[in-house]
Amino acid sequence: MSDTGPRQHVPAPSGHIEPHAPLLTIPSTGQLLYKIMSAENLLRSVFGRYLHFNRVDSYPDSPVTDPHDGHQLTKDQPVNASSHFRNAPNFTTADYYDQSRARTYACCFSLENSDYIWSNYATNNERGKVCVVFEFGKLRNAINNILRPGNAALVYNGNLCHQIFDVNYGLVEYVEWDSHQLNSERPAKPITYTYLKDKQRFSEEKEVRISLSAIGIAQFALRDGSVMEFPSSLQLSFDFQAAIRDSTVVKILHAPNADTDFLRSEMQKLRIVLSDG
Repeated sequence: MSDTGPRQHVPAPSGHIEPHAPLLTIPSTGQLLYKIMSAENLLRSVFGRYLHFNRVDSYPDSPVTDPHDGHQLTKDQPVNASSHFRNAPNFTTADYYDQSRARTYACCFSLENSDYIWSNYATNNERGKVCVVFEFGKLRNAINNILRPGNAALVYNGNLCHQIFDVNYGLVEYVEWDSHQLNSERPAKPITYTYLKDKQRFSEEKEVRISLSAIGIAQFALRDGSVMEFPSSLQLSFDFQAAIRDSTVVKILHAPNADTDFLRSEMQKLRIVLSDG
């Protein structure tokens, strides 16, 4: 990267499958994951055949969302802000982390079917809440197969592009946000910040994440020269019908006040039968 001279155009790097696995704590294969959703959002996902990912710096403001999600730690920021790239003296390591954060997406689950997740998530609903229970190993395999090189493509404003996102999986580590430091010896990998949260506020989540992240340097441009923007959310192709058949989705739980008649009738349109249990 250079602030002088003509811009160099090079092909964007393709995404990889779990390139940062050694840095993360990955659940066991048979671990169950619990995802609270509104009944309406579940139906949108099932009919639309997707998993929803939020950009980690754009969660809506609420008592249970983290404004520092994916951000550099407080004690890391001074060192990061004083470190510059040799060929881009106006671009600091802090800028690199911020840009990486703005290109990182997460789909979130919990290790536990707890009162905490039922009370705090999917509060904006009209038909009640549901909890989709996934088996981690099967979910991981399904997503890796979807994103494997040669299988996946990115659709942006109607343009078919090659897949630029790395996929990773891991447990969130809960730390003392204001005192924890990662870069005392060497710079941290940007992905590490995606899997850190404040212990005091969020440890009850017991969160597991799937992240999709693009490299945090340079810009991504289409052949017509227009620069790619990273929206606040994206949809990853995911076939819920197939996931139910092969037990990637183990079961779907519902809150006592959920409109189960509506949910059942809508799911039957896709020949998905919900039991009374």
